[in-house]
Amino acid sequence: MTAMNRVIPVILCGGAGTRLWPLSRKNFPKPFLKVGAESLIAQTVRRAAAVAQTADSNDVLLVSNESYQFLLQDECMPVLQSEGGNMALHQLLEPQGRNTAPAIALAAQWAQARYPGENPVLLVLPADHLINPVAEFVRVAQQAVAAARKGWLTCFGITPSTPETGFGYIQQGAPVDEINGAFAVQRFVEKPKLELAMEYLASGQYVWNGGMFALRSSDLLQAIENNEPSVATQANAVWASAKESKSAKASGSVFTFNKDEFAKLPDISIDYAVMEKASNVAVVAASFQWSDIGSWAALAEQCTPDTQGNTVQQEGAGQLISIDSNNTHVRLGNRAVATLGVENLLIVDTPDALLVADKSRHQDVKKVVETLKAQGSELVNVHPTVHRPWGTYTVLEDSAGYKIKRIEVKPGASLSLQMHHHRSEHWIVVSGTAEVTNGENVFLVRKNESTYIPAGNKHRLVNPGVLNLVMIEVQSGDYLEEDDIVRFDDVYGRT
Repeated sequence: MTAMNRVIPVILCGGAGTRLWPLSRKNFPKPFLKVGAESLIAQTVRRAAAVAQTADSNDVLLVSNESYQFLLQDECMPVLQSEGGNMALHQLLEPQGRNTAPAIALAAQWAQARYPGENPVLLVLPADHLINPVAEFVRVAQQAVAAARKGWLTCFGITPSTPETGFGYIQQGAPVDEINGAFAVQRFVEKPKLELAMEYLASGQYVWNGGMFALRSSDLLQAIENNEPSVATQANAVWASAKESKSAKASGSVFTFNKDEFAKLPDISIDYAVMEKASNVAVVAASFQWSDIGSWAALAEQCTPDTQGNTVQQEGAGQLISIDSNNTHVRLGNRAVATLGVENLLIVDTPDALLVADKSRHQDVKKVVETLKAQGSELVNVHPTVHRPWGTYTVLEDSAGYKIKRIEVKPGASLSLQMHHHRSEHWIVVSGTAEVTNGENVFLVRKNESTYIPAGNKHRLVNPGVLNLVMIEVQSGDYLEEDDIVRFDDVYGRT
């Protein structure tokens, strides 16, 4: 591979996805939601790897909040391994979100540090878009990369199919010399009124702003320095604070940053900081199928309707009984849902929250989240199923004095050596074998066996097998919250 050809996909894993509540929550946001057989982030990584391999590149860089480090590895590494080759997954872990301009600036700093003197092209992609077919995406990405190699800061424009008022628009200008399908950007337009959107559609000069970019690392850093120097200065300071560690599971490097320096970064998007100001901005028009899955209505469009316009998203063992209902979307969990004589509804069933909304109010679901936040509700943050580096736990029942969990531990994984002040625990193994540390004793607990962990005892749970360990945990005590934990040793650095 030559320095000239290197392309590094940079996947931005931000965004709360509040319009997709109650499925999307702070601790399990939109990129991790499944659409079809795979999550959105897994599909994005698959597309990114396809582009990288056409350029003989072997890096994928994720930029995310630090709390998603292990969840992203679980989602993304199987995809890279299935794609073959020697793809490495790298991560920049943000202590807090500061929008896309700082995120991309740090990605460019990383690229220049990893490949000094090469000036690789960054292919910047949101983690939560749905795009098909992959071959057409690769073709358009190659056009964008070709423009970037000529010094253009290149945007992906989506050929509009409707006068959509929820997207920004880009007006195409003169064709870019020697780059088929690329045009200089005439101007960016914020989300227009319907009448104006209809004019844009009829003119054929406008495309939707797809939020994807191809740009050389040096061109991007220079453009930030020219147009938003405060971002450039602070990004330099943040990068100087970076600490690198190796991740055997992710096969690449993990970078963390000083929290105080990071908090000083301006909160600004790449569009406002650079794209709307720079003179060397181009756009390539894409004709692939694209959705930002920005609402339940957008998700419903991915399902095949019945003769009455109803759609169903099957996520569990639940059953839908639909009688005299029209134009209604139901997301099924594990319960039966019956609709009778209703129309134009969104119904989303999860174990701890049920959303029922008029379909025309799909953009207002975020108001529910805002209300719950004002009430201090944890429903905006966590699911009954919580992901940890070692696996998951699901709260089956939570009541005064006791809590019941289903715990699933990945092969070879280990929970921390820990202790609780206020609760005792009973562990019952459902499948697999558990290696248990309880005080000074270490022993195995097999299927259909159980053990008891008294309050105040140091304890640890390990899965020594090659299959998932599944167990039921019954907690009892006066205080059962997750912050009643003292960690003494942890392979994930959480002590």
